[in-house]
Amino acid sequence: MSEETDIEPAKRRTKRRRPPRTPDGTMTLIEHLIELRNRVIKSVIIIALGSILGIYFYDHILDILKEPYCNLPVDHRLNIGGAKGSCKLIFTAPLEGFWIRIKVGAIAGAIITSPLWLHQLWAFITPGLKKNERKLSVIFIVCSTVLFMGGAVLAYFTLSKGLGILIGHAGNGTAALLAVGPYISFATAMLLIFGASFEFPLLIAMLNLVGVLSFERLMRWQRIIIFLVFVFAAIATPSQDPFTMCALAVPMVLLFEIAVLVAYFHDKRKARRAAAAGFGDIPDDEASPLDTTPSSTDADDVDSPRH
Repeated sequence: MSEETDIEPAKRRTKRRRPPRTPDGTMTLIEHLIELRNRVIKSVIIIALGSILGIYFYDHILDILKEPYCNLPVDHRLNIGGAKGSCKLIFTAPLEGFWIRIKVGAIAGAIITSPLWLHQLWAFITPGLKKNERKLSVIFIVCSTVLFMGGAVLAYFTLSKGLGILIGHAGNGTAALLAVGPYISFATAMLLIFGASFEFPLLIAMLNLVGVLSFERLMRWQRIIIFLVFVFAAIATPSQDPFTMCALAVPMVLLFEIAVLVAYFHDKRKARRAAAAGFGDIPDDEASPLDTTPSSTDADDVDSPRH
């Protein structure tokens, strides 16, 4: 009987259960670190599985990435083997082909599984959100994924024109024979930069929703923000040609204007709610007035004799 009683507590001790969360989502430092570790492990596993999928479909992905180069005029690229219209990339190191496969698979896996590991990130950052706030987080994740994919698609269709401009500068009588490593780095940089840049209006909308950037402030800064967008596009694009710069800057400006419009409707709705509460004429940097007149119950307490 004593052996059974000794075994049962030992079994209970070996089973480590996750500590229950408080209703407001607060945790101790150790619990935060454990939560971070679990989220990171899950994200790494998700990206690793996506990378395996990307490596499996490497040939198809390479054909897609190679298409902008293959769309160049035949007299601007070198035809290997003499076959007219042939389109191949070269590599000069024995291990270069292997590492290119790993690199393309990892990038494709991270992009394909981005909604899943972004969800892990949001789940760690916002554990104590209310139900409606969690729905807003899901909307942000969906919007960020759509914007990133939209930027990557635009970069893909821009890539061929940008390559044509860059290679055309060499003049007639020259042909491009591109190595697979630099070309894949150039193509993936274009896709990632365009995709990440398209997240800019979502950042503006988020800052407005949390009260950091108001519509009035955005309107005051509108011209300088548009100017900085064009400066960023000129510096960030790998090709740095005018066509690619405008292809990135113009959609970013349009998306910024949409974010400003969202801020306008949000601030207008916020002002209506403040007016309904009786504080519509008070600026954000001033404290709301307090009614210092004692209530009837307070007056009765003061007038009543103490025993």
